[in-house]
Amino acid sequence: MFDTSALTATVERFADRLRAAPQSRLQRGAAAEGLALARELADRAQRAEDPARAPRTMPDAGVFTVADQLVVAGNDLAHILRTAPAGSREQELDEAVRLVREAAERSGL
Repeated sequence: MFDTSALTATVERFADRLRAAPQSRLQRGAAAEGLALARELADRAQRAEDPARAPRTMPDAGVFTVADQLVVAGNDLAHILRTAPAGSREQELDEAVRLVREAAERSGL
């Protein structure tokens, strides 16, 4: 089975920082950064799972839920990558981990 622990660990770290952040920090952009990342990861998972179907956009459920949304999207993508046929999944995994790290940096958390 393909190892996606780097993705899930990186997502969990960022989500933990979002959960611990004060409301003011979340409202100054950290939550928006987390939501944008969650949406991107969810889009990637949906496209990998069913390329013929247009991805649905993850809703904005508020600054206090974005960490959970991020974890769900990250875990969904990790699951898809673990069960996908061999091919470009290593590249997809590396790119997803990079996206999480960059979003965490931009968030200031």
